Amino acid sequence: MKSEKNIIKRVKMQDALAQKALYEKYSPVLFGICVRYLKHTPVAEDVLIESFFKIFNKIDQFKEEGSFEGWMKRITINECLMKLRKNNNLNLHVEIEKAYTVKNDAIAISNINYQELLLLLEDLPAGYRAVFNLYVIEGYKHREIASKLGISINTSKSQLILAKKKMRVLYKKKHNLKIS
Repeated sequence: MKSEKNIIKRVKMQDALAQKALYEKYSPVLFGICVRYLKHTPVAEDVLIESFFKIFNKIDQFKEEGSFEGWMKRITINECLMKLRKNNNLNLHVEIEKAYTVKNDAIAISNINYQELLLLLEDLPAGYRAVFNLYVIEGYKHREIASKLGISINTSKSQLILAKKKMRVLYKKKHNLKIS
């Protein structure tokens, strides 16, 4: 099984070897997404399996326009968000005015590496983590996030502001910096 197009074609025919090849090729990337959204590894593993189940069942809907990996990532992100909503732990109800009353200190965490970012994300509440991932890492706009999560645009913005504030505090604690 050489090319991605060949693998997709064979997965569409429900070829088990092609499904295995697809899983082996993309599971590390998709699992990384699951871990960013879902705090616990066993839950992330479950959602990864659910994502691949959906990918295999809906592969006929992929029109081969655009990135196949991007299509799979969208499915995986949606599965993560559905899991978060199902567990009712998003708590996305802070409005923008309250977010702006939080003192926004000037420290910039510019040399943070990806692993450290993931560790900080683990300590965020689920709602903050979901909005931060969607906006900062996935590149969604607040309007799209609001639609995906069933919240207002202002709530999306406030969750992002509060997530960044919380990450600054966590970063400062970890590095023994003065917290103001």
